Amino acid sequence: MRLDGRTVLRMKLKFSWDAMQLPGKGRITLGNILHKTDGSEPVLEHDEGRYFDHANHKIHDKYTLTNNLWKYLQDYSDKHKAKGNGFGFGLAYANSVTRTLSARYYKDGSEILVWQGENKNPRRLTPRECARLMGYPDTFRIPVSDTRAYQLFAAAAVPPMMEAVGKLMLQYIKPLGRVSDFSVTFPKGEQAMKNKNWTREQVMVALNLYTQLPFGKMHKGNPLIIKTAQLIGRTPDALAMKLTNLASLDPQITETGRKGLSACSKLDKDVWAEFQGNPETIGYESQQIVDLLAQEDENLSDLSSSAIPDALLPSYFSENKVANAKVRVKQSFFRKAVLSSYENRCCMTGLSEPRLLIASHIVPWSENPHTRLNPKNGLCLSALHDKAYDRGLLTVTPDYIIQVSDQLKEIEETAFSNSYLLGLDGMSILLPRKFTPMREFLDYHYSTIFLS
Repeated sequence: MRLDGRTVLRMKLKFSWDAMQLPGKGRITLGNILHKTDGSEPVLEHDEGRYFDHANHKIHDKYTLTNNLWKYLQDYSDKHKAKGNGFGFGLAYANSVTRTLSARYYKDGSEILVWQGENKNPRRLTPRECARLMGYPDTFRIPVSDTRAYQLFAAAAVPPMMEAVGKLMLQYIKPLGRVSDFSVTFPKGEQAMKNKNWTREQVMVALNLYTQLPFGKMHKGNPLIIKTAQLIGRTPDALAMKLTNLASLDPQITETGRKGLSACSKLDKDVWAEFQGNPETIGYESQQIVDLLAQEDENLSDLSSSAIPDALLPSYFSENKVANAKVRVKQSFFRKAVLSSYENRCCMTGLSEPRLLIASHIVPWSENPHTRLNPKNGLCLSALHDKAYDRGLLTVTPDYIIQVSDQLKEIEETAFSNSYLLGLDGMSILLPRKFTPMREFLDYHYSTIFLS
């Protein structure tokens, strides 16, 4: 079909609106939502008596139309009737089905005027009655003014309708399943372990372990290495040697006198170079593979991206569930790599409680996709210092010196502020054992984000 000059494809679905079960017409009327004046109106403490006078069992007088307004609406209606137009007010009774609530209802209430008897002017609905009309339960709080409440309820979706539609759609929605159809097969058996040629996937697992494990734990006796080696078809000794091969490619390791094995394969060098040039893609791919291994054996759950509680990851929302899942895997990889590099210590205070530590991005996540998963774009900070760093109240210079913003120096001096904030000015950070922050990233934060 064609729509506004565009070609629109209509997919053939089993879902049909005809299957929607609607209440019988006229079964629910205005009387169902009006305040009860017979003494049975429930007392809603959160309404604070704003709409109904419980002592006298009556609606507050302010909702009744004044004589002038009522006369104006009647004259306006008569004028348009004489011209053959249908403009006018809508007078509703307890057994009526009302007109639609509109955003201009607050002006005069003319769309839905409640009849109050022969000798009394009609009235508007109260905001509580509007809430009931739109299907909101009495437990729903109305924290805004009458005018704003009328506007919001007029634009609101009807909860019972949304619930019914959701239940109808649910039976046609298929589970999303995994983030993708990503799968990996590793060689198995004793013969596979004797094969000297590693696959790319095996090296990717080794790279992931290298980012997660401190240098001192990259040995064949580590239970994580033993179990991982078994799952990828390698011996623990071979996997530990592969980690030291990767270490020999890391300048930060070799420059400190720690040396890995020098027998790196071309594949080792290629994967390492890919990670340095495109950490976003390689980091994500390696974490996907490790997540699959963790699904096979719960002993590797600590290596999985799902091991990190959501509260310890930066907030991110997308209406696309696949996008949300991918970002979570990426953020988990970054956190593990950064915290491992700093040996689970805040680089400003030395705090070593992982539940209070954040893997802070130097160049913000939103600024550059190519630096998002680069461990050299990370600082391990406590939750307090992460927030201050993110707001530009603290920075780390390209020489790894902490600077405190003049704005932060204006806060009241207390023992806490002096020890954990103001007293940090001019101190050096604790440098990581791997993945030292790149000076160009630190310079970006210092010159662009820091409130100097």
